[in-house]
Amino acid sequence: MNKIVFKKQLSADVYEMAFEAPHIAREHKAGQFLIVQVDHDWGERVPLTIADADEAAGTVTVVFQAVGASTLKLARLGVGDALADVLGPLGMPSEVERFGRVVLCGGGIGVAPIHPIAQAMKAAGNHVTSILAARTKDLLIFEDRMRAASDEVIVCTDDGSYGRKDLVTAPLKELCESATPPDRVIAIGPPIMMKFCAATTKPFGIPTMVSLNTIMIDGTGMCGGCRVSVGGKIRFVCVEGPDFDGHQVDWDNMLKRMKAFKPFEALAKQRELDHECRLAAAADAAAAKQVEKSKG
Repeated sequence: MNKIVFKKQLSADVYEMAFEAPHIAREHKAGQFLIVQVDHDWGERVPLTIADADEAAGTVTVVFQAVGASTLKLARLGVGDALADVLGPLGMPSEVERFGRVVLCGGGIGVAPIHPIAQAMKAAGNHVTSILAARTKDLLIFEDRMRAASDEVIVCTDDGSYGRKDLVTAPLKELCESATPPDRVIAIGPPIMMKFCAATTKPFGIPTMVSLNTIMIDGTGMCGGCRVSVGGKIRFVCVEGPDFDGHQVDWDNMLKRMKAFKPFEALAKQRELDHECRLAAAADAAAAKQVEKSKG
């Protein structure tokens, strides 16, 4: 059992959570992920990228969005509760060395998994520029931590409520066209964002790595659900990635395959919400009955 020691709601359905996992905190490297199981009985295995870790305290931090039944269950847990199982570290670590100038592009909750990569790249002696993107200011996360891990931070919002009113690709292209272009670009976020980051850097010949953790299901290579075509070859994201050359990924195929899971995810989420509503109604009825009994 892994006890939850910290929880914070970052936006409407995005949460930061830290829990005890001493082995993972000690052994993990930037870019790796873990699997969380909320309960033992029929619990779904949820792959989550490690956003931070405290080796001394023996804790790891993840950021997740409550988009399905299992993440809704996870979001209901609080400090003092425990997770049934946590497995990790899994996946191949991000390639970290002294490249020179590194640009990190984080979109939405993708800013969280890019945080340890920023720390590692900075520690390796790179000049780190981080581009953080969100639909609106209220959805921007980890800004303070990314500023601490970067030499320069550029913030973009779709609606212009904070930073530049731009997509992440606008400042990325400017940096590619500058007198000091990046030697390496890493993008983590929605697949469509990563696709266009890779398309932006390709004409300049700048190596661009993307993290395809959004397509993972089982996380250990058993289900085959995370198959992607990279350079014309089938790769398994959870055991051979999650980082791949963004210029080699068959994005259209990946995006098409991801849509196949949407109806099942929506159905599972609705069932969980309906279950939650029935529990709330039962609790309200019991409370009302207790009030009437006390009056009598």
